[in-house]
Amino acid sequence: MYYRMNVAGLQRDLPICPVNEKLYIAGFVIFGDQELTVACARELLARAPEYDYIITAEAKGIPLAHEMARQAGDAKYILARKGPKLYMRDIFDVTVRSITTAREQKLYLDGADAELMKGKRILIVDDVISTGESLSALEALVEKAGGHICGRMAILAEGDARDREDLIYLEKLPLFNPDGTVME
Repeated sequence: MYYRMNVAGLQRDLPICPVNEKLYIAGFVIFGDQELTVACARELLARAPEYDYIITAEAKGIPLAHEMARQAGDAKYILARKGPKLYMRDIFDVTVRSITTAREQKLYLDGADAELMKGKRILIVDDVISTGESLSALEALVEKAGGHICGRMAILAEGDARDREDLIYLEKLPLFNPDGTVME
């Protein structure tokens, strides 16, 4: 089963995948889809507030944040990691549970990136926002670092995120029943 949608002027067929026996979602992955990533970054930047740095969470937001930074001429974007790396110093973390992750996980921020964010306008970006758990974790990291959240952006808003007034996104993504029909 697939769900056909148009995003940033491009048509894509998204596979419908089970989250549990009653809830299915359309899998949206920009990894490897350069055409879609470039188009979505362009469309989001056209709607973006003024910012100093973009932040995203590992891993699916990386191509989007990279392309947005490249198109905007930003020298750097910030990445919240799923695990601490040897080169990271003064690490701090928050716990997150996402709809697409079967277990609780943590997001880690390098102290050097936290210093860069202090007192700066930070734009949070992701590919899809659904429950808002990953977004909340990124917000907590930004606030802990002393940054000021100037905006929250995603390519797609799914589920309850579709009704959020604080979120800028390109398209709504429905949730699905096990038979592939859109949940009302």
